[in-house]
Amino acid sequence: MTEIEQKIVGMISSAGDSKAKAFEALKMVRESRYEDAKKLLAEAREIDLAAHKIQTELITAEMSGGEDKPEIGLLMVHAQDHYMTSQLARDLIEELINIFEEKEGK
Repeated sequence: MTEIEQKIVGMISSAGDSKAKAFEALKMVRESRYEDAKKLLAEAREIDLAAHKIQTELITAEMSGGEDKPEIGLLMVHAQDHYMTSQLARDLIEELINIFEEKEGK
């Protein structure tokens, strides 16, 4: 596996970890554990930063056009899909938690 492929796989892994934390946070809402849910969302956001860093490196390398320019293949598309999905899940779950918290008057 090339160095770029390793970075892309790292992006997929980080995105998956972030999404898992976000859904774990949503489960906390069932028990009205809003503070725990918010902590998990904060962890998800931190994990997303790792994926974002890799994405930025890859985009920068592509723009430079040098030897490090990544090939836009199925693996990269897959990574982008995972990253965008994890961000969407985290943002949506954060809003759901806010809605449920408000409805309970917390």
